[in-house]
Amino acid sequence: MRLLLAHVALALAWAAVTGSFTGLNLAFGLAVGAFALFLIRGEAGGYGRVRKILSLVLLFLKELALSAWRVAVLVARPRMVLKPGIFAFPLTVTSDFEITLLANLITLTPGTLSVDVSEDRRILYVHAIDCSDPTGARRDIAEGFERKIMEAFR
Repeated sequence: MRLLLAHVALALAWAAVTGSFTGLNLAFGLAVGAFALFLIRGEAGGYGRVRKILSLVLLFLKELALSAWRVAVLVARPRMVLKPGIFAFPLTVTSDFEITLLANLITLTPGTLSVDVSEDRRILYVHAIDCSDPTGARRDIAEGFERKIMEAFR
């Protein structure tokens, strides 16, 4: 009963924030509330999963800022010394959701682009504006985005 009241309260809060109390907006508010409650109730402490997802978001924002700075420095040089290329990244994540999230985070980070996933879903091909150190790039992805995704969603 308390869970149902929480769903309704979140839907009403959504409608109040958006300023629209239409049936469709209330239904969307129920869906958003259900997703929020799923995230919050995901672990025994109640907020463990939320903290891990927030940690992933903060890592993405940090990488976004650092990568934007690196790309800006690269293109602002009078003589661009770049070694663009594509490298294969062996995936540890296995579900479609995790692979898609990782590929999107890589693509949204300036200077990198997810190109393709192998048919067996074990390799992600990534294009980098400066691929002079593909081993370091693989390590950064594995120890950064991939690790945080596994912590948050497993």
